[in-house]
Amino acid sequence: MKIAVFGASGRIGSRVVTEALNRGHNVTAVVRHPEDYSNDRSHLRVAKGDLFDSQDVEAAAFDHDAVVCAYSNTNGATPSSIPEVATPLLNGLKQAHVKRLLIVGGAGSLEVSPGVQLVDTPNFPPQYKPVALAHRDALKIYQKEKEIEWTYVSPAAEIEPLERTGNFRTGTNKLLVDENGRSFISMEDFAVAIIYEIMNPQHIRERFTVGY
Repeated sequence: MKIAVFGASGRIGSRVVTEALNRGHNVTAVVRHPEDYSNDRSHLRVAKGDLFDSQDVEAAAFDHDAVVCAYSNTNGATPSSIPEVATPLLNGLKQAHVKRLLIVGGAGSLEVSPGVQLVDTPNFPPQYKPVALAHRDALKIYQKEKEIEWTYVSPAAEIEPLERTGNFRTGTNKLLVDENGRSFISMEDFAVAIIYEIMNPQHIRERFTVGY
């Protein structure tokens, strides 16, 4: 398959690129500054693209089977930029006639009990709340989309770099926790779940979550 990854230089995006290449896919890493992108492997091309520009999205996504959006508000971008990219992203994909989209989302909108989302719990870290709320706002935008075959992928509450195991569990809207009550997934196995969903679609126009 031909997969374009926006945000390919980020912590999640870079692992999605690696996982896709290791599985034999042709990958386009879409970044703002190609001159700073150091990954050099066969079946990988690098393209310049700005998620806030639908024309850029169209050009980078054209002739691909699927697109992964791993945007995060780094380098001084505000949390509000997370939902702001949704419209130009969706419009650009429609212009490029690319139907399949996977969005790397947040865990804050997952439910910890019926009707109670993680971000709204008393002990949710205040420093992460603006980003969590922004991801929730973005999810609401994608949920209104009826043409693009989108999938919103939420990680567990904790996600860190670790060794790839290929093992994980999936759920839908409820936060996954292990037998010790911890909600965790490695970035590497999160990337495995994303590529698996591209290869074996099971969550068209819905959200799913990944944890151990």
